Amino acid sequence: MALKGIRVIEMAGLAPGPFCGMVLADHGANVIRIDKLKGAIPDTLSRGKRSLAVDLKHTEGVGVVRKVCQHADVIIEPFRPGRISALSNFFCRLGCDSSLYAN
Repeated sequence: MALKGIRVIEMAGLAPGPFCGMVLADHGANVIRIDKLKGAIPDTLSRGKRSLAVDLKHTEGVGVVRKVCQHADVIIEPFRPGRISALSNFFCRLGCDSSLYAN
């Protein structure tokens, strides 16, 4: 598998993000999907992924995702511009270099 050993965190969202995660999983990447705690709906694009339901609006939830993201090679976040900022600067709270998320 071409992507064996690559760790991907996929924030659940609309089709382009989950589709990308599915393709990466199909090629051997280890994909962990982060779902909303309430209303997590399994979809047809979750083939080959593991799932973790977390409430990102609470400090404990952000802490769980921080631990998972510390060893990730890729983070897929399918939200519209500004949505991550609305979640209390989620990536900054992860302790990641914010310059990595300029795009």
